[in-house]
Amino acid sequence: MESVISHRLSALGHPQRLALFRLLMRRYPDRVPATELAQALGLKPNTLSSYVNALMQAGLATQERVGTSLRYAIDLDAARETMDYLLNDCCKGRPDICAPLKNISQTKRKFNVLFLCTGNSARSIFAEAILREIADDRFVAYSAGTNPRSGLNPLALDVLKQKGHDVSVLRSKNISEFQRADAPDFDFVFTVCNQAANEECSTWQGKPISAHWGLPDPVKAEGSDAEKSLSFHQTYGALLNRMIAFTALPLTSLDRISLQKHVDQIGQSKPEGKST
Repeated sequence: MESVISHRLSALGHPQRLALFRLLMRRYPDRVPATELAQALGLKPNTLSSYVNALMQAGLATQERVGTSLRYAIDLDAARETMDYLLNDCCKGRPDICAPLKNISQTKRKFNVLFLCTGNSARSIFAEAILREIADDRFVAYSAGTNPRSGLNPLALDVLKQKGHDVSVLRSKNISEFQRADAPDFDFVFTVCNQAANEECSTWQGKPISAHWGLPDPVKAEGSDAEKSLSFHQTYGALLNRMIAFTALPLTSLDRISLQKHVDQIGQSKPEGKST
């Protein structure tokens, strides 16, 4: 086992291989096309190939061919085995050292949830508005963009108004608002677009549980006005279903690993009427 762990740590010892590993972790359980990985990391295809091969040889990543595209994902069992080995060997599972492994607080009354996207004009705004509506007194919902637009998308606002949401409290926000010292500590951070998940973010205070709930961008929908509107309604419906599943979770009774699995599974549900 020591030689296996040593090989994995050696593979992660290169800064760009580590960046690739972290990106795949952020996108888990997605299988990410090689072209998207190369673009996100600013790598040439042959350079990316050498890095993913190193991770695969170490057992930390897997490869799948879909048509003519190669797609990659983290081998989560191997990653967890590596982390568990280090933690058990170095800190013997002591809770004062291994704080990130502790369960979510059972005495906490409200959970802060942040939804991230690139533009913060549609998908993350939908998520914030929906959770605000169905959260009762257990959740406080926020959203932000890594490169927010100056205003909310008009079609997104139309959908929210049709669904009876108060849109006066909604605005596009930069992620930097939530990275200041006076920002709330988040219990959950969800990315709802692939581009935001691909971007490197600062470590969040409070060690929140994070997951990727990526959805196609309705802003990029083509066709007639009715077809574009349908895309926004489908996105809203997909997020509503995910939010209902999320708020139904027994958050304080699940251990952290089980809770992580549940939120990952929620992110894999497909929008109605879409197969991708």
